[in-house]
Amino acid sequence: MSHQVIRTDQAPAPVGPYNQAIAATGQMVFVAGQIPLDPQTGAIVGEGNVVEQTEQVMANLTAILAAAGAKLEDVVKTTVFLADMNDFAAMNAVYAKYFQEATAPARACVQVSRLPKDVRVEIECIAVVATTA
Repeated sequence: MSHQVIRTDQAPAPVGPYNQAIAATGQMVFVAGQIPLDPQTGAIVGEGNVVEQTEQVMANLTAILAAAGAKLEDVVKTTVFLADMNDFAAMNAVYAKYFQEATAPARACVQVSRLPKDVRVEIECIAVVATTA
């Protein structure tokens, strides 16, 4: 995968582990929003705890990306859905462990009125992986 971080001082600088934009070439992988479900039991992980829930969401995203032949470093865009924006700092601290600030994907984060199974966080992503000839 070929990707380039796009930065300009003509727009606001990122205030977290994300970049203004990413230009990428390759095969696109669109990963559906993941909630903190344990893939073995189907149970919600970390009931009411956004830190534990974000860890499980990232594990689920990582597993799906691997099945597609991709890894977190291939992610060019994420969307984070929070049940409560007051959870942003805690979610962001976990998120930052998975994405290095200098190469992190573009990101949007929004508060929503409700998430499936009343979880605290859901994350979807788009990855771009090298195509094989």
